[in-house]
Amino acid sequence: MEESKLIFISGGVRSGKSSFAESIAINHAKMINGNLHYLACGKATDPEMLDRIDHHKETRNSSELPWTNWECPTNIGKLSPNFKQGDVILLDCLTTLLNNELFIDERAWEKESYQEQIYHAILEDIKNIKDKCSVLLIVSNEVFNEALPKSEIVFAYARLLGYLHQSIIKQLSSAYLIESGLPHVMKGEVNELC
Repeated sequence: MEESKLIFISGGVRSGKSSFAESIAINHAKMINGNLHYLACGKATDPEMLDRIDHHKETRNSSELPWTNWECPTNIGKLSPNFKQGDVILLDCLTTLLNNELFIDERAWEKESYQEQIYHAILEDIKNIKDKCSVLLIVSNEVFNEALPKSEIVFAYARLLGYLHQSIIKQLSSAYLIESGLPHVMKGEVNELC
């Protein structure tokens, strides 16, 4: 069996990373005659988030290729039996997934052992999904270019996200940083952009 591709796409809020990830996913699906899957981790917790979710759904519904949508704010690994070789999966987004997992229990995030458990569980879930499909794209927010508020909860979250980014980057094929809708290749080949 051919090694599956792992592609990482990060950028600031509203940088165009999701649109870019969708176009890369479509390109890969065309190349391998594969099926597109969208693994959405967002939860509609307020009107703005509901609007963002609706916008992403409309974009996929008007896509040139059909998408299978999976709403899964936590425990994404449980979906892995649904995937197979030839599938192109877009996970959007790691920052939301981490938030959902880390803060399920109001106070558990304070325990270092709990943070470590979440870190390993997310990496294991990503590995299980990657092992099943042909291409896995992961979208994440780049939160490290701004000064973070002096808050224990924000620091714990940012530290875990940073560790997740580093662990994922070590095993992937390509990494892109999106700024103002423009992709910068951080690792891998430019040919995916064509």
